Formats: sequence, C-alpha cells, structure tokens
Amino acid sequence: MRRIAALIALLALAPFARADNVTVFAAASLKEALDAAVHSFESSSGNRVTVSYAGSNALAKQIESGAPADLFISADTDWIDYVESRGLAVPGSKKTLLGNDLVLIAPAASRVQVKLAPGVNIATILGDKRIALANPDAVPAGKYAKAAFTALGAWNAIEGKVAAAENVRAALALVARGETPLGVVYRTDAMAEKNVRVVDAFPVGTHPPIVYPMVVLKRSTTPAATALAAYLAGPEARATFAKFGFSAP
Repeated sequence: MRRIAALIALLALAPFARADNVTVFAAASLKEALDAAVHSFESSSGNRVTVSYAGSNALAKQIESGAPADLFISADTDWIDYVESRGLAVPGSKKTLLGNDLVLIAPAASRVQVKLAPGVNIATILGDKRIALANPDAVPAGKYAKAAFTALGAWNAIEGKVAAAENVRAALALVARGETPLGVVYRTDAMAEKNVRVVDAFPVGTHPPIVYPMVVLKRSTTPAATALAAYLAGPEARATFAKFGFSAP
C-alpha cells in the first residue's frame, strides 16, 4: 500500500516536474504587453517565465557578461546584432516581432502644442526646461529620438537640454511626474500612462523603422525557450500585442 501511495504522489507531481523555467530579457517598452502574452503562454504550457525589463543596451551588456537568459527581445536591431556578433545567439533564431511609433508627449494637464515638422523650434518651447529622452547615445528610443530631431533640424538646439534617462520608461516617468514639460517615447508607452498625452507623432522617415527583434540565446538549455519564441511570433501573441498598441513589423 505504501508503494502504491508513493506512486500516486509521484504521478500527481509529474506535470510540475516537467515544467520548465524560461528567462527573458526584454526592452522596457514591452512591459504590459509582454506580461500579458507571457501569462497566456504559462497558462497553456505549464511552463514558467521570468522577464527582466530594462534598456536594450543594458540587457545586451548583461548577456555579454554572462547573465543567465534564454531569450532577448530588443527595441532595435543594433543590440540584437551586438549579441549575434559575439556569438551569443542561436544562429538563425532571429525573428522580428513588432513595430511601434515614436511620439512627443507632455503632462496630461499641459496645453502645449507642437507640430513636428522641419524647422520646429523645440528649444524655444522648452525655454529653460529640459526634454526627457532615453539615453540618445545607447538606448534605442533615445537613438530614434535623436535621429528624428536631427532630420527635423532641431537636434543641435536641444542637445544641451536633454534629460537623459536609463530607458524609455524612465523618460516616460519624468514627464508623467511633471519634471519635464516634454518627452519622447513610443506610442505604446504613452498609452500605458494616464498622466501624459501625445502632442504629436514624428513623421515617417525621420527615424529608422522601430522594430522589436528577438533571438534565442546559446546559453539557453530549456526546450521551453524555443516554444516561447514560437508562441511570441505567432498569431495569438500578436493579437495580444495589438491590444496594447503595437503594430506588425
């Protein structure tokens, strides 16, 4: 009887023993949407997923330094290329998941109006205030913003007025708290924060297309990583991302 009871106990635990843990390093702007997609994957697969959110540059450097992760989702191709060039990604595993838009935001109560067109005078609008950007030297959202302002002929005048944040969500928070009168984030970030409003969107062609590529990392040892990668690139996850404002790539 004891042997039968022990066997029943082992059978009861078996589904949990087979569950795998997957660690994902993902761009900060994916937070709400990826959390929702991951929850659906966990419910259907029985696997468990841990997501670490930060600027794509910081995550790529952590991966290079040996941080344990199975998947990496960046907010641009540069940092995926960085990881691939160092032999840290599974060859052929790169998939482009999503697209996004770049927008100028202000605190929700602000009445400032700006039309993002060539010759726009952002510096005069700012006065002695600053504009919140993710670090334009490294973080994808900041790099896109610098490219866009440069294309509009406004970068030289505002470069000294930039409040550089460690990632796009930190830039969003500066505007939401009213610490800066303007900021640049992705449209999906603005949708996730009720204390900001979109002033205008940057015209198409002023910056490289905003895409979110993903790779499976060589360090990964769990089959669930490949399963999660396939799920995130599939129609169910894409529908989830669309609910949060992301576009197809």
